[in-house]
Amino acid sequence: MFIDEIPPDWASELDLVALGPTLRDLDAFVAEERRAHEMYPPPGEVFAALCLTPFAAVKAVILGQDPYHGPCKSHGLAFSVPDGVSPLPPSLRTIRAELAADLGLPLPESGSLEGWAQHGVLLLNTVLTVNRGVAGSHRRHGWETFTDAVVAAVSDKSGPVVFLLWGRAAQAKIKLIDQDRHVVLTAPHPAARLAHGFRGSKPFSSANAALKSHSAPTIEWSLADR
Repeated sequence: MFIDEIPPDWASELDLVALGPTLRDLDAFVAEERRAHEMYPPPGEVFAALCLTPFAAVKAVILGQDPYHGPCKSHGLAFSVPDGVSPLPPSLRTIRAELAADLGLPLPESGSLEGWAQHGVLLLNTVLTVNRGVAGSHRRHGWETFTDAVVAAVSDKSGPVVFLLWGRAAQAKIKLIDQDRHVVLTAPHPAARLAHGFRGSKPFSSANAALKSHSAPTIEWSLADR
């Protein structure tokens, strides 16, 4: 059951009594979809973002839309792919190019962003599962309710947390964020056709500048040697 896969530290911050019916419906829906379709991410990785980034450690949230819908490309972290995936998805290539342009950091061959997740960046999609080859196939089945609760829980932290909202699906959650306590940085989605607006947005240096202005620890954005 999905409710049993949520890490205890996150479970203690979420109202699982209120979320219980949604999670039970999602569990049944996803089980049925897995029987009928190839689905991503694999079982056991749906809540990888919460597993790799403890609630207390969250310094930034990067919100995506739904998982990559190509074979072997999704492992439960927004915009990230497992080691060995090639070629990298267009949106990830755009993010990496902006990281290099913004901070001058070298880029590893791997497209995995696990290093960010392990250093306080919650890589959360607004929808956590998808059918192979069908983007958005699991929208409006309850995931938005669950991820609303996750965003609201992070917003309740004393802060500051930087929320990087890339694209309309992510920006729809801005109403859940206490902007007096936290910092919100918006940009177009880094997908290829929208990349022009994302390029030059300097999200990584802007996030660290915001944290520094609040005397909070900054984020180590380097992905090299991890």
